[in-house]
Amino acid sequence: MPGTCVIGLQWGDEAKGKIVDLLTERHDVVVRYQGGANAGHTVVTGGQTYKLSLLPSGILRTSVHSVITGGVVLNPPSILGEIDGLRERGVNVGGNLLMSDRAHVIFPWHLEEDRLIETRKTGGEAIGTTQRGIGPCYKDKVGRTFALRLGDLYRRGFRDRVRDIVDEKNQFLALIAGKNPFTPIDATQVYDQYQGYAERLKPHVADTTSFLLDALEANKRVLFEGAQGALLDVDHGTYPYVTSSNSSGVGIPSGSGVPGRYMNKIMGVVKAYSTRVGGGPFPTEQDNPIGHHLRERGNEYGTVTRRPRRCGWFDAVATRYTARLSGADTICVMLLDVLSGLDTLQICTAYEIDGQRVNVFPSHVDDLRRAKAVYESLPGWKEEITAVRKLADLPANARKYLDRIGEILGRPVEIVSVGPDREQTILS
Repeated sequence: MPGTCVIGLQWGDEAKGKIVDLLTERHDVVVRYQGGANAGHTVVTGGQTYKLSLLPSGILRTSVHSVITGGVVLNPPSILGEIDGLRERGVNVGGNLLMSDRAHVIFPWHLEEDRLIETRKTGGEAIGTTQRGIGPCYKDKVGRTFALRLGDLYRRGFRDRVRDIVDEKNQFLALIAGKNPFTPIDATQVYDQYQGYAERLKPHVADTTSFLLDALEANKRVLFEGAQGALLDVDHGTYPYVTSSNSSGVGIPSGSGVPGRYMNKIMGVVKAYSTRVGGGPFPTEQDNPIGHHLRERGNEYGTVTRRPRRCGWFDAVATRYTARLSGADTICVMLLDVLSGLDTLQICTAYEIDGQRVNVFPSHVDDLRRAKAVYESLPGWKEEITAVRKLADLPANARKYLDRIGEILGRPVEIVSVGPDREQTILS
């Protein structure tokens, strides 16, 4: 079957966009199937850097169809801004981009709910929302009563639906605002704005489920691009410090409408170390000079938010769990060059929880919070490796580090990245 999927196996930010960009030339269709504008994928090619949030990374190759499916939540001004930005840089975005009429739409009331809830937080460990209305939109999707999909923007009753929803949402927002400043949403203004967005998006709106099934039945090569990372999966991640969608491999069928039988290869993407944004337990975190080295050398600041990422050693317990959960066949190790210059490297191979050694990733966040990382030490290397293009040319200790990761995860390392550019890639 001609389906391949790229899945992040950590807490997101694994440089999946680079892998998707590399693989796109071998595929006919690239699919974004979950998440929203909280995802940030960076692609560097030809000396140019492209930062994408909603658009699939394959959009840079205009001979390929880029598809956004019903599992994604769309913010119209955000995606239009991305389209306009690419067009200004000479990238053609036209009939090569399709958006599902089933995709749920983010409205001003979702953004305001996100803002007000964040304002009300006092103390504790924040989940780390990007305040882009993603969670509230997914909440309405599941709740159904106040949800609107992209296809609804073209229906005759759209104006009335907006008016009815705004009436209810203004009451709700006033309640959660409490003493905080709140300006009621104007239904007419929202309708007029979104009618304008709908007109501009109309050439791209389609039944993407049928399109993808037709493509696969015609033996077209389809590449599925995961967003965030498997440890942020709403059902299988470090709940509640997760995203609002299924960001592990289990989300491919539900988000895209494509049955799992069409997947013939799943590639798990990991950093050579670990990072996390926002709250939640992080057993291998290094809040010390090592963590500072990783952050600065790896430019570990959010693509979308520019928030500094928490950094730590590679967690093989967590990553083995997500590799199994997502059905990963092979591993792509990214940012290996960031580790250059360190005398000793550590890989977490087990946890100690309440004095007991375990090698299974805990299902409850409280247990993970008490987990102490058990490390295996490996020698580092001093050489710079950004110019290396063959596995055999890597320092011996770098090869040993990669071999150990593959051995612990039980999957072969297929791709190694030694820099942000498309060319700085080693194929094993």
